[in-house]
Parts: sequence; structure tokens; C-alpha cells
Amino acid sequence: MAHPTYNGFETVIGLEVHAQLSTNSKLFSSSPSGTGSAPNRNINPVCTAQPGALPVLNRVAVDFAIRAGIATNCRINELSIFSRKNYFYPDLPKGYQISQYDKPIAEFGHLEIEFENEPGKVETKKIGITRIHMEEDAGKSQHMSGFSLVDLNRAGTPLIEIVSEPDFRSPQEAGAYLRKLRAILQYIEVCDGNMQNGNFRCDANVSVRPIGTAKFGTRAELKNLNSFRFVEKAIEYEIHRQIGVINGGGKIVQETRLYDSAKNITQSMRSKEDAHDYRYFPEPDLPPLVLNPAWIQAVKDALPELPSAKADRFVKDFGLPEYDAKVITSTKPLAHFYEKAVATSSGEPKLVSNWLMTEVLRMLKESEKEIEECPFPAEHLGQLVSLIKSGEISSKIAKTIFEDMWASGKNPKDIMKEKGLVQVSDPNLIENAVRKIMEANPKNVTEYRAGKEKLFGFFVGQVMKETKGMGNPSLVNDIVLAFLKGEKS
Repeated sequence: MAHPTYNGFETVIGLEVHAQLSTNSKLFSSSPSGTGSAPNRNINPVCTAQPGALPVLNRVAVDFAIRAGIATNCRINELSIFSRKNYFYPDLPKGYQISQYDKPIAEFGHLEIEFENEPGKVETKKIGITRIHMEEDAGKSQHMSGFSLVDLNRAGTPLIEIVSEPDFRSPQEAGAYLRKLRAILQYIEVCDGNMQNGNFRCDANVSVRPIGTAKFGTRAELKNLNSFRFVEKAIEYEIHRQIGVINGGGKIVQETRLYDSAKNITQSMRSKEDAHDYRYFPEPDLPPLVLNPAWIQAVKDALPELPSAKADRFVKDFGLPEYDAKVITSTKPLAHFYEKAVATSSGEPKLVSNWLMTEVLRMLKESEKEIEECPFPAEHLGQLVSLIKSGEISSKIAKTIFEDMWASGKNPKDIMKEKGLVQVSDPNLIENAVRKIMEANPKNVTEYRAGKEKLFGFFVGQVMKETKGMGNPSLVNDIVLAFLKGEKS
């Protein structure tokens, strides 16, 4: 597989993903986890680092970390250790973060990704996962005019950090990996994947090197990227920035940079620390985390259905092509939407798939929305398909109804009745329309009967026009053919 190149350079990218675990309480305290409360309400002496307060590990968070490790093909370590990572932020109450360092809970995993470095050319690649470790989140600083406020609601929220190998060679590969990783975490119900709230966020380590060079270049870390599009655009910008610096005779410095999405640039934030700068040492208030094989196996046995398994099931149970199944199962909400639509479609899984992949996904893309923001429920799509199957509406009418569904959120049956969009399936009405068209076009009738069969489409089109697009297409075809052959008059 040829790597994308940039004017004599290639890029080396590694990703560090922070995923907030969907537990009810924090990693080392009983304070509620999550966002949405008034500032500094979800706190207690542990997460605010009051003297004498001691951490107690959240067992559910451990289960979730194991689950994530298994789902990403990692080895689960039966012994892992929490450490203190020392640094100062105003919103880090203890002056250190409890994390895992040299003995994480999971290691040596991988994901298979599909991506397009060139439009239309799908490639596959195995991306190594170095480690998954558990850690607590910091609080949040809110910067005002001339001063800052600190909200500690998020302090102590459980995270897993998923660190990849530096296996990416393009922004597209990085984006494909992040989409697949988020989907997996959503499927196994350990993280909601909400990027806008920072529940799934990414740091990208980017460097460039001349083609053929084995040694990595000096890396810059792009911090807290919170959308797939921003990840790809930030990496693309950073690649060209670094190449420009090198070609201009300068040197890349190891630093942390922030991405400004409005200007589409990265800007220096601070010099990048190395591991020794954090002065890691084992957390004295927490014993080593010991996982026996039975615990790991119990988590594995309870693992929810993964995207690949769901895609296989859709192929088997619904008769979908493999491509359709992969697209529909690319996110858990999309797969759930599809299954709910099928349940009300009168047994038409392929037709539901067609409408979902063409009309629904098209409208979502145009409006820059996710499936969770679809203006009508999945059941309405299934009901629309059911109306097509029953012959009450044609596909053409269905598109008109779909547009109204998107605009109003109304039930397709109500739209059909309100606008009188019922398909004409009365043979007498269609026969009268055919007679009218034939009488108005005797020359075309003669030419068809003389062998010019291409005119069949002309007659069908004229009859559909006469019925204002409401004629049952199958019935129209049959009756037009019968009249042209002289079987009816």
C-alpha cells in the first residue's frame, strides 16, 4: 500500500483518544458524573481534594475499561497500577491527576479500518493500539473578561485514554479510525461519543519526514480536537505548516498546538512535556488493581453486539448487501433507527435500506445533522415504505411525502390524506386516460404497432401526466401495453 506523500515528505501520525465513561458516579468518589448541572454542584471532598479525603475505585468504570479493551482486541492485564501525574492547572484541584502509567489496564490491541486516500479507492489497514489506561478528568476553566472561573463538576469524571501506534499516514486514515473507534465505544455502551460535549475527544501527534527516512520527525501535538472534520482539517494544515517550516530552513519544535476552526490554522499553546516532566510515581492511596480471569471472562461474556457482528446479522436476517450493512451499522444510532423502521415497514428491509441510504442520509448530510437529529421518528420511514408496498402510493408520490415529513415531522399517512396523494389504482380511470392519449396521438399509435416499440415510454409518460403522477405505475404499464396491442379498446 503506497502512502500519501506531500512534496517529497510523508507524515507520521499517532492519536490519543480520551473517552468519558458513562458511569453514574466519578472514578474515585460517589459524586454524580456527567454534565448539565449548575457549576460546582457535582462535587464532594474527594473530587475537590479536601485534606484527608481518600479515593475509592469505581468498579463499573473498571468493567467499562475491560469491555473497551476486549472490543479493541487488547490484552487485558491482570495487574495494573494507578499513578500520580503531577502538573498544575487551575482546574486540577489536587495538583496532580490519578492516571495509569507504565502498567495500564489494557495493551497491544488493534483495529481494522477502511478509508479512501483517493476518492473511490477503498483501502484497509490494521492500526495498532499501544495501550488503554484509566484516569480521572480535570475540571473546567471558564474565561471571562479579565478573570476566570473554575467549575469542578467534571473533576474526577472517569476516562479511558486509548493511545494508538504512530501508524497513520494521512488525515483520512485518522478520521476513519476515530469514526470506527467511537462507533465501537457506543455499541458496547461505555461512552456516548458526544464530541460537542468533549465526551470523546482526540489529541493528534503529527510529524513529517523526507520520503525514505526511517527516523521520525519532531512531533507537534494538536490538542482537544472535538469533531472528525476538525481532526482531518487540523492534521492537513499541520502537515503543510511543518513542511513549510522545514523547506524554509527552520526546525520543528516539540510543542502543543491548538486548532482554530474559524481560521483553519493551528497555533502554539505551550512547549510539549515529556513523561519525566510529570514525575510519575505510584498512587499511595490506591492498591494495585488485580483482575482475576473470571472477572475478565464475565465482562467478555456480557459484551454487547459489536458493529461487525451487527452488520453480519443484517446481511443474514435482512438480506442486505454487505456494503449497505456496513454503512447502516457504522453508528449505533443509525443501526437502531434502521431496525425500528424495518419493524413498521410490512417486511421490506431492503426498501427501508434504500430510502435510508439515499434520501435520509442525503438530507442529513445537506443539513449537517446526525441521525439523532432526524426530524421524524424511524417508525415514520417504515410506514412510508409500507404505503409503497401496499400500492397506496407510488415511489414518486413517496418522495413528495418524504419531503413534507422532513419539513414538518408529520406522519406519512396524515400527509397523504391532507394532500390527497393517493395512488390511482382504479383500472377504469386509467383506461379512460389511455384512450384519451391514444386518440390524441394516432400517428404514434400507428408507428408503435409498426415496430417502433420505443414509443411505449412516451405513452406511459403521457398517462402518468394525465393522472397527475398518481397512476399506479405497474397498472399503467399493463393497461397501456394491452391497448397498444389491441387487446383493449
